[in-house]
Amino acid sequence: MDTKSLKLLRSVCILSFLLGSCFLYQSLHVVVAAQEQQDTQPSVTLQVNASNVAGRLIPDTLFGIFFEEINHAGAGGLWAELVSNRGFEAGGQNTPSNIWPWSIVGDQSSIYVVTDRSSPFERNKIALRMDVICDSSGCPSGGVGVYNPGYWGMNIEEGKKYKVAFYVRSSDDIDLSVSLTSSDGTLTLASEKFIASTSDVSKWTKKEVMLEAKGTDHAARLQLTTTKKGSLWIDQVSAMPVDTYKGHGFRNDLYQMMADIKPRFIRFPGGCFVEGEWLSNAFRWKETVGPWEERPGHFGDVWKYWTDDGLGHFEFFQLAEDIGAAPIWVFNNGISHNDEVETASIMPFVQEALDGIEFARGDANSTWGSVRASMGRQEPFELKYVAIGNEDCGKTYYRGNYIVFYDAIKKAYPDIKIISNCDGSSSPLDHPADYYDFHIYTSASSLFSMYHQFDGTSRKGPKAFVSEYAVTGKDAGTGSLLAALAEAAFLIGLEKNRWNPDAIVFNSSHLYGTPSYWVQRFFAESSGSTLLSSELKGNSSSLVASVISWKNSSQDYIRIKAVNFGDNSVNLKVLVTGLDPNVMKVSGSKRTVLTSTNVMDENSFTQPEKVVPQESLLEMAEEDFTVVLPPHSFSSFDLLKESAKIRKPVSDSSYQKTSTM
Repeated sequence: MDTKSLKLLRSVCILSFLLGSCFLYQSLHVVVAAQEQQDTQPSVTLQVNASNVAGRLIPDTLFGIFFEEINHAGAGGLWAELVSNRGFEAGGQNTPSNIWPWSIVGDQSSIYVVTDRSSPFERNKIALRMDVICDSSGCPSGGVGVYNPGYWGMNIEEGKKYKVAFYVRSSDDIDLSVSLTSSDGTLTLASEKFIASTSDVSKWTKKEVMLEAKGTDHAARLQLTTTKKGSLWIDQVSAMPVDTYKGHGFRNDLYQMMADIKPRFIRFPGGCFVEGEWLSNAFRWKETVGPWEERPGHFGDVWKYWTDDGLGHFEFFQLAEDIGAAPIWVFNNGISHNDEVETASIMPFVQEALDGIEFARGDANSTWGSVRASMGRQEPFELKYVAIGNEDCGKTYYRGNYIVFYDAIKKAYPDIKIISNCDGSSSPLDHPADYYDFHIYTSASSLFSMYHQFDGTSRKGPKAFVSEYAVTGKDAGTGSLLAALAEAAFLIGLEKNRWNPDAIVFNSSHLYGTPSYWVQRFFAESSGSTLLSSELKGNSSSLVASVISWKNSSQDYIRIKAVNFGDNSVNLKVLVTGLDPNVMKVSGSKRTVLTSTNVMDENSFTQPEKVVPQESLLEMAEEDFTVVLPPHSFSSFDLLKESAKIRKPVSDSSYQKTSTM
């Protein structure tokens, strides 16, 4: 995978069904149009058979998303937990542990901080001890203690509420202030006192406080401070916004950007994150379920950061359900980047996979279904697809391990579809599978040329699952228009063959979509629609196009999508056939264009809308029309299909400017 991308909710996949295409043309022709026609520009014709009878249904599961814990997509991103390293475990189970990004409020003359192994939780034994040396007369007026700035500074907003929870014990009375402050600690945004006698906190005690912010700071921090001399221990400190999506812990704005793509499935939790550089640091689902304070967390050694695993196995299934997407669970098959388990010893990993399926699908009285039920979910989650490993086909023990997993899963859950890591697009697989995984990372020109990648692939046997692709290297930048256009062309090829990267860049309070993200929005209506027969005629070497028929409420539309990868504008004449002119006609509705003055243009926090789709009214008459495709652009044109006897006028109210959130 590309390690240079910024904080991305990365890539996108497609469950694909490869079918051939056919072309039928009838007598009616209507040509679609734009006002900017220039006779000197190259002209290309797109012939479209608008008859649904001649079209092919696109599966409901065509487009989805691939979510990986990379660049803090989950921890510090979608998962709304504000505290980073909430259990002081980032250094592992040894002491002294790494407490970063926690820091001390005060100096060595007033406070001494150290980690020990006194936590009440068996799977994460590290706790933080604070020895307060000063007292009320000698401590700074604001007290001494520790603070946590979160991942990028905590986004605290006036009027909003935040639930802070922590565990504490002490051999002395406690007078502890729990505060949300400005980034330098000088301004208090919200604060509550926790006062307790020694008898109340001689053993570990959980404390929860609700803080309502009296001000706003996008780089705030959480402070635990006191002016009372003595020793106290704290552990498992959490600060969560009360306002998360459905109360399920997902950051609202990031969730909405994912939902706006209308994904039909979600692949999780990785990626290389599942494998690990070493198996000791691989994602193991059993360590990510149960109460959050009991989860040990782990160091993701591929992407080089610690995660507390608040976004765990349960939460991924909840996310899939909330977003209306089918979950595709990727699990470790005993292989990391650097070590492997021999097939003869693979059964513990197989059992872990079976247990993970039971957690999702099992009855509430089953062993692992009961763990799910204890987390508040009695009814099973839907799980129909699993992937055995990630990018492991070339490893020594993959095929042997795969067969053991495949046989065990099919025996216990014969309806589950299994995805192999081995590519079956050019030659048949040598092992059973329902789908094969296809990954591609390459230059913009190479990806554009892969528009026909699956045209010659056999329609028999396992189907393709394109789960990771992207333009990388100098063409990509940190999310360029050039990369997005190449990816759009590749997606159109997948759409035509029945077969996505999206990228959302964020900090504590703001976010924006890269051009690749906006490309995804063009395909939001593709799943479950009808692919119409179409053909480009003329000099179209820099053009790629597809046409679908889709419904929105009670209205029928034809959507034409076209990528112009070239340096010059192109006149595109669209010839629509296949409709009975006595029954059905088409009229203009909306045009959407993604382009910019430079192919390497990118969006940023300072210019979040530099490269975003621009929508306008598409006017068309009864007959010949031409649209101009700007150089280096991705365009779509929505045509309204309506009764020939009832023609509704198209007005400016039929569209709205694309929201960039």
